[in-house]
Amino acid sequence: MKLSSVRYLVKEGVKNTWTNRLMTIASVGVLVACMVIIGLAILISENVTMAMGKLEQQNVVMAYMKDYSWARYGDVKLQGDKTEKADENGIRPSDYVIHNEEEAKALCDKIAKLDNVESVIYVSGEEGLEDATDAMLDNQKKYFSFLEEKGENPLPGAAKVSMKDMALFDQTLEQIAKIEGVDTIRSNSELAGWLSAIKNGIAVAGIWIIAILLIIALVIVSNTIRITMYTRKLEISIMKAVGATDAFVRLPFVVEGMVIGLVSAVFAEIILYFCYRIATETIIKSFGGVVEFTEMMWILLLIFVVIGVIAGVIGSVIIISKYLRKEGSEFAAI
Repeated sequence: MKLSSVRYLVKEGVKNTWTNRLMTIASVGVLVACMVIIGLAILISENVTMAMGKLEQQNVVMAYMKDYSWARYGDVKLQGDKTEKADENGIRPSDYVIHNEEEAKALCDKIAKLDNVESVIYVSGEEGLEDATDAMLDNQKKYFSFLEEKGENPLPGAAKVSMKDMALFDQTLEQIAKIEGVDTIRSNSELAGWLSAIKNGIAVAGIWIIAILLIIALVIVSNTIRITMYTRKLEISIMKAVGATDAFVRLPFVVEGMVIGLVSAVFAEIILYFCYRIATETIIKSFGGVVEFTEMMWILLLIFVVIGVIAGVIGSVIIISKYLRKEGSEFAAI
C-alpha cells in the first residue's frame, strides 16, 4: 500500500470520529469510566500493598537465644559437660550455646541468610528489659528495679526478624527454629495469615475487575465501529466492487478505534487525577500517607493508552472482518 493511500485512510479514520461524534462521545464516555475504575483499582491496590507492607514490618518475629539467662531462668534441663566447673549459679559453659555478643550476632547473621528474611536486629537481654520496663507505669517500675542489677535479668538475647513475604511465614519460622542456638520463637502467625489472605484477595479481585472492564470497553468500541461501518455500507460496497483490498477497507476503522482509545486515555488520566486528589486529601487527614499520584502517573497513562489502543484495534478488526467475510463476498459478484 502506498504512503499516500495510508495518509488518506488515516485521515478518513480521524474524520469518521467527528462525523459520528455522538457515538464517539458515548464511546469515549464509557471507555473513560472503565479506565477510571481500572485506575482506581490499581491505586487502591498500591495503597493497600503499602499499608500491608507497614503492617508486615510491625509483624516481626522474636527468636530467643540459648544464652546464660536462658540456662539460668529457663524451664530447661541442663545437660552440659559435668566435668566442667560450674559457677555460683550451677551453670556450666556447655549448658548454653550463646556465650557472648559476638556469638549472638553470628547467630543473627545465620538467620539473615535465609531467603525470606528481610532484616535481623540483635536485641540484647538488657535492651529487652529496658523496652519492657518502659512500657510499664511509673509505680510499677520500682517493683522490677532489682532486675537491673547485674546477673538478675531473666530475659535472654533475641533476634528481631522481619520477613519479605508473609505467605512463607510458617516455612521461615521452621527454618529459624532449626538453627543451633535458637530456643523459642514468639510470633503472630494469625496476623501473618490474615495479611497474606488480604493481599491475595485484592490481587484476584483486581484481575477480575480489569478483565471485566476490558471486555466492556471492547464491546463499546466494537458497537461504535459497527455503526460507522453500516453508515458507510454503500461506500464499502463500491470500494470492494472496484477491487479494494480488505486492508484498504479496514484501516480507517482501525484508526477510528485507536483515536477513540487515545482520547479516552487522556481524559481518564485527567479525571482520575482530580478524583484521587480529592480522595487522598481526606485519607491523609484520617490515616496518614498514601501513594502519590505522580509516582503512578506515567504508568497509569501507559496502561490507559494500551487499553484504549488494544480495545480500538481489536474491536474494529473483529467487526469489519466479520462484516467483510459475511457480506463483502456479495460485492465480488458485482
